[in-house]
Amino acid sequence: MKNDTFSRFRIISIIEGLSYLILVFIAMPLKYMFDYPLAVKVVGMSHGVLFILFFVALVMAMNRYKWKFLGFQLFVYSLIPFGFILIERIIMKSPAKKLK
Repeated sequence: MKNDTFSRFRIISIIEGLSYLILVFIAMPLKYMFDYPLAVKVVGMSHGVLFILFFVALVMAMNRYKWKFLGFQLFVYSLIPFGFILIERIIMKSPAKKLK
């Protein structure tokens, strides 16, 4: 995989999406069901950093590939658990994939 804007965005999107799933389905139950708040602190901080990286990568991709409404749509999907799967499907159909 080339190290360009599109590839970086895809990788960051997938990692950020997985961190969100870990936060929601593992760390939060550990906190609220088993009284283990450290899990949310560690995973939450990691996810926060990854979310910021995702946003920066999204803005870079929006600028490079002229994604306007698509960029907003991808941002909204990033707020939904498993949304990174929808993001992957959408961007793999986009003309930007051919511009790599």
